[in-house]
Amino acid sequence: MLATDYPLADIIWTMVVFFAWVMWIYLLIVVFADLFGRHDVSGWGKAGWTVFVLLLPFIGVLCYVGFDGKGMAERKANQMAQSQAQFDTYVRDVAGSGGAASEIANAKQLLDSGAITQIEFDDLKSRALAHA
Repeated sequence: MLATDYPLADIIWTMVVFFAWVMWIYLLIVVFADLFGRHDVSGWGKAGWTVFVLLLPFIGVLCYVGFDGKGMAERKANQMAQSQAQFDTYVRDVAGSGGAASEIANAKQLLDSGAITQIEFDDLKSRALAHA
């Protein structure tokens, strides 16, 4: 009984409209995140874009993306590159040198071979532990 009141074409149309609405909300969030993350636009410029986007939502979002879509992509790519560089630096710092344990092991080898004295070993060990 219920299926006859709401045909398949109406169901498909409702799904398309809902999907378009979700896409627009996502695009609105992306535009606001980009706008308020920018450092090259003044506060009045941000306020102007915000009012424009809120008063004329579809036209405002499409104008922002049209006027500054390339800049949005460049800023996002730069942000991702900076995040990747920070992560790479962190990984290199944590895992690269082996840390204090590696320095102490090298000092122990030098002590065992007779290249350094026990006092020098203790000094190297205390410096390695201080940097850890």
